[in-house]
Amino acid sequence: MNFYNNKICRRYGIKVSDSKKSPLVRRNYPPGFHGPKGRGRVSSYGQQLAEKQKAKVIFNLREKQFRLTFDKAKKEQGDAGFNFLKLLEMRLDNVVYRLGLANSRPGARQVVNHVHILVNGNKVNIPSFKVKLGDEIQVRPKSQKSKYFENIKQLFDLKDLPSWLNFDIKTFTGKILHEPKLEDLDQSIDTQAIVEFYSK
Repeated sequence: MNFYNNKICRRYGIKVSDSKKSPLVRRNYPPGFHGPKGRGRVSSYGQQLAEKQKAKVIFNLREKQFRLTFDKAKKEQGDAGFNFLKLLEMRLDNVVYRLGLANSRPGARQVVNHVHILVNGNKVNIPSFKVKLGDEIQVRPKSQKSKYFENIKQLFDLKDLPSWLNFDIKTFTGKILHEPKLEDLDQSIDTQAIVEFYSK
């Protein structure tokens, strides 16, 4: 995690990885010269901006990717905020993270970029690739023998798996059982604030 993201995590009180080195573990207060004095009041615009920035860091996206995903969500039927989070959840890098194949989304992006992942038997190295119902996500057989994935296998915990995913640790294969439902999404993100921010 880079210095900028460390500051964002502390500013908005979010934890974006399972690592003990997370900035919130060490300093659970906003960055700045004055130290742990709490989080001051912010304007409506400031709250909306904060939610956007927080979601960008959580899902490890740059502004252009984030905005393009939002624009796509707005074109779909139904609630734009729900559609937006659902699209973010169904990115391949996020699914790799949710399956427990990386301890952070930046780590999951690297796993995908380095061509360790197959989708329905085909190599995919695009983190933004959108998975769909019934897709099978597998660690390449050759990659399964690496020290990294051997460690993953030893630490894997089935109870951490979201209800919309299934994973077979023996074959390192996950499956999309259904699209994420409202209760499966990150409840810490105020999607309405993000919708309002982009609607100005």
